[in-house]
Amino acid sequence: EAARFTDLAAAGVNRVSLGLQSLDDQVLEFLGRAHDVAEGLSALDIAQRVFSRVSFDLIYARPGQSESGWEAELGRALSFGTDHLSLYQLTIEPGTRFETLVRSGELIPADDDHCADLFELTQAMTARAGLPAYEVSNHAKPGQESRHNLTYWRYGDYIGIGPGAHGRRLNSATERHKKPENFLSAVERNGNGLKVEMTLSAETRAAEALMMGLRLSEGVNLTRLGEKTGLGVSRMIDEQAVVRLEKLGLLERTETHLTIVPKGMPLLDAILPEIIASN
Repeated sequence: EAARFTDLAAAGVNRVSLGLQSLDDQVLEFLGRAHDVAEGLSALDIAQRVFSRVSFDLIYARPGQSESGWEAELGRALSFGTDHLSLYQLTIEPGTRFETLVRSGELIPADDDHCADLFELTQAMTARAGLPAYEVSNHAKPGQESRHNLTYWRYGDYIGIGPGAHGRRLNSATERHKKPENFLSAVERNGNGLKVEMTLSAETRAAEALMMGLRLSEGVNLTRLGEKTGLGVSRMIDEQAVVRLEKLGLLERTETHLTIVPKGMPLLDAILPEIIASN
């Protein structure tokens, strides 16, 4: 892939993110990945020589993974010197092989307390290494945050182009046909691969912006979101829930901003439905 990486850089691509997923061959096999650790690290080496901005992904909180095991793996990952890391806890998604294994008892997911301990360890190690979390699962040196992903998390406009791509633009949501053959047929027929285009209500846009923006350590500027949607704060958030969660030390509310504090980040999936106003 070395020549391909060089061509991409010459074409103007300035950042690459690699899905290494693990630094253990047995784990990669468990995760169903086709590559091994040596291949992944070879790609990382090439990428770091070709691109100025390089990131890679790892999955942790795997069944049977110990704190010491993750500490050693993450320590090795941090030694590679990239300015950005994406560190995701393993989740059991519906309809996957993992869900089938869990239902049959062949796979026992890590329990919530252990996952929380691993999350705290991750935050501490990355902060010490100068790559603090700027989003619940993403860590970067200051100035090296992913500008691409920040567009999603800050609820900016973006265009989804290829098969299955989603977009948000001019208060509308778009979705392209997922199957490449259907996408191509639609392009030939209509000049684009659109499957769905619909206008989003102000309430829906506010809810989406909160769902995405509260993942960030910077939180959400409620004043700006209100100006963008035309909604008052009480129509965007459940103020009683916010007060209750603030007393529990899980979030902070200022005159302009709402922010989930580090203590609350592991509980993000439970917090969001509580504080987003139901209209």
